[in-house]
Amino acid sequence: ACPAAAALAGWPMWYEESLDGRLAPQGRRDMEQLARRLAARFPALFAARRRLALASSSKHRCLQSGAAFRRGLGPTLDFGGDEVEVEVNDSLMRFFDHCAKFVALVEENDAAMCQVNAFKVGPEMKKVLEKVASALCLPVEELNADLVQVAFLTCSYELAIKNVTSPWCSLFSEEDAKVLEYLNDLKQYWKRGYGYDINSRSSCVLFQDIFQHLDKAVEESKSSKPISSPLIVQVGHAETLQPLLALMGYFKDDEPLLATNYARQAQRKFRSGRIVPYAANLVFVLYHCDHVNASQEEYQVQLLLNEKLLSFHHSNKTTSTYTDLKDYYKDILENCHFKEECELPKVNVTAVDEL
Repeated sequence: ACPAAAALAGWPMWYEESLDGRLAPQGRRDMEQLARRLAARFPALFAARRRLALASSSKHRCLQSGAAFRRGLGPTLDFGGDEVEVEVNDSLMRFFDHCAKFVALVEENDAAMCQVNAFKVGPEMKKVLEKVASALCLPVEELNADLVQVAFLTCSYELAIKNVTSPWCSLFSEEDAKVLEYLNDLKQYWKRGYGYDINSRSSCVLFQDIFQHLDKAVEESKSSKPISSPLIVQVGHAETLQPLLALMGYFKDDEPLLATNYARQAQRKFRSGRIVPYAANLVFVLYHCDHVNASQEEYQVQLLLNEKLLSFHHSNKTTSTYTDLKDYYKDILENCHFKEECELPKVNVTAVDEL
């Protein structure tokens, strides 16, 4: 009488605690293939005897991602010895852990997720719960949004990691999937995106670090010195990249994501599954151009998100002079100070007032 429940009863539970936080075999393949594609796209940068600087967060899956990326470049590329030293740098790759204001007022503050919690009990989620309960022949009272989200994630993990359609997937229609995607986007929006200023402001330490590397390369190039770090790879998390892209103003909708505007947000720009999918990557490419009309055009930049060119806000073009780019982000580069941004307010205020 209950085919969905019968299919799930025969489902083998393959996920073990030892896998937690580890890179899946598919993840290793993704990183190796990413390295190969980037090397093919920028052959001069990935040429033999070029120095590769590799930094990572301390988490196993990041270290394993960095190792897989290096492996993907193959033994023919000699980066000063086969083993590239990986620098563990959590202050850059996990800046959010080091930001007291973010930790206290967002990460560990239930009130900061009020929109997420409201959506969990709202009409769209209620409809999904009723459909799933019906498919499993259960009273709806036995389910809640968190349990249904786990079922949906299990379906998506099996698809991503094993490339199989799990019996868990049979519980959901495409419309249900859109509702559960929105639930996740709400969480990312309020915790890592535009929901609170501190989410993105805490990433300015990483943003400034990127520009310090670019500045150094420009300076060395102008002095006709060899570029000391022509290739810098920093391996972090979706939670590293999402705030950085918000700081730069990407994927911002006209109105915030709320528990009450699901239908109006059907065409939203902020879709975390597209912005930071598995093996997400943001690449800053600095070019030295010989034949230019003016000296400020000598150094130009392109941005690639997940290997696709991003348009710059100040020009709507996919190439910018380095001077114009720095000018556009001047306020963040000069006035965003991590220590001050991340200090907890001295007086007792409610989290929402402060944020």
